[in-house]
Amino acid sequence: MSIWWSLQLRREAESVPLARRLLRGAMDTAGVDPDISYDLSVALSEACANAVEHGGPTTSGAVRPATRSYRVTAYLDGEMCRIEVTDSGPGFPQPGGRTPPSAPAPVDAEHGRGLCLIEEIADHVSFGNRPGTGGAVVSFDKILKWREDALLQPV
Repeated sequence: MSIWWSLQLRREAESVPLARRLLRGAMDTAGVDPDISYDLSVALSEACANAVEHGGPTTSGAVRPATRSYRVTAYLDGEMCRIEVTDSGPGFPQPGGRTPPSAPAPVDAEHGRGLCLIEEIADHVSFGNRPGTGGAVVSFDKILKWREDALLQPV
């Protein structure tokens, strides 16, 4: 058995804890180990915070409704969880530019640690841009551990 869900959320700070709680609830109900559930919720929070902060237009003028939102999709299937966060902002620098993340921010910086933290937590991370339409895509995978009483524990 597997679980997947997808949300379109407003680019507002209040959406981040909502996405985190939905992911934790799904993983807790399915029987994912609490430590793995916590790690993935932290990584999701960082990806969502980046979409909220950087996922909109960089020019002034009328804002299309799609640029006021971002999408979170999560898959729990067997031994793997994959999470993808997609926004409608300018995306990551093109080839030849700095590919995120290059290094963690200094310890006294208020920003700049999120993508590095996702890389530390997840087993596989991909940073890219949506073809044609623009926007960043952050996706990450983590191998799951299950509680003894798990509903979805792989056979």
